[in-house]
Amino acid sequence: MDEVRVVADPLEARLLAPEPGGAVRVALAVPTSGTLGMMAPAVLNCARLAVAELNAAGGLLGRPIELVLLDAGRHPQTVAAELAELARAGAIAAVVGTHASDVRVATVTALQGRIPYVFTPPYEGGEHAPGVYLLGETPARQLRPALDWLVRHRRARRWALVGNDYVWPRMLHHAAVAYLRAAGAQVVAARYLPFGALDPAPLLDLIAKRRADAVLLTLVGSDLAAFNRAYGESPLRSPRLCAALEENGLLATGGDATGELYATMGYFGNVATDAGLAFVERYTHRYGWQAPVLNGHAEACYDGVRLLHALASRAGSLNPAAMDATADGTTITGGRGRVTVTSRHVDQPVYLARADGLDFDVIDSF
Repeated sequence: MDEVRVVADPLEARLLAPEPGGAVRVALAVPTSGTLGMMAPAVLNCARLAVAELNAAGGLLGRPIELVLLDAGRHPQTVAAELAELARAGAIAAVVGTHASDVRVATVTALQGRIPYVFTPPYEGGEHAPGVYLLGETPARQLRPALDWLVRHRRARRWALVGNDYVWPRMLHHAAVAYLRAAGAQVVAARYLPFGALDPAPLLDLIAKRRADAVLLTLVGSDLAAFNRAYGESPLRSPRLCAALEENGLLATGGDATGELYATMGYFGNVATDAGLAFVERYTHRYGWQAPVLNGHAEACYDGVRLLHALASRAGSLNPAAMDATADGTTITGGRGRVTVTSRHVDQPVYLARADGLDFDVIDSF
């Protein structure tokens, strides 16, 4: 098994900046603490898998890749400042980020296009900064068809919107209001909660008092797990649609037996495509069947590392301007299949799945 070097101390990365012709250092910005900290083990595994495969095939522009791990679960400005300092010092040549959008916004501003930045999770859309490449599902592809499906198939007409208080939930809720209105439904309640400050009881009371017959959840990480656990223990049984729930989060919830917990993502580990099955096989071969469960956030990080490689290889450089000029048409194949870059975004299938105990059943694709 090829070993992948991961520098977990940013100070070490600054002191040991690679010499010319040495390893290409790529910052891996992923939460290892806070509300989203539970995503880290599977995400790091998938990043290491991608690097191992690429290094075995010759590395990036003929040089081996090393990962520099940064905790993106901290305050956005702290994360952004640390990444910018590493970039200025020449200690990192690129960033792959699997973290919340508030960290992305701060990082784009701090980096100022100095180095390429690949952002992998679902996001709110609208990012067009130079040198920034986005793999994540956007509201029109992820949210609109799922809401339409629930309005049609579950007669969900009165929606409560519950999310964490930052840019991604607020922008998704803004889009959801328009999508639901067009589908003949309405929003009867909306609430935003700071990270880690979730008290489910008032939210459950609000949903009952407003007679909501469906809930859109843009909570993330441990907050999402805590809400779904409390909801499952309550007498409420309206459908819940989650825009950031994956296998890891479902396990943290303890599973769901209501039959009314739905998730919409671009990847689920049990999607039986050739690409999906091959990816699961490679992951399991490297880490074993007891490894942290594959999920949409982790697989997207794998794709993010491979996309950085493909973009730089096509441009012949890690210079963001050169990469931007040649990015359109770049393709990669990961667990979700073949995706192609257009305007520094990718289009991809999105799935709707329903929780069944500790697993997901994929019920439709868009």
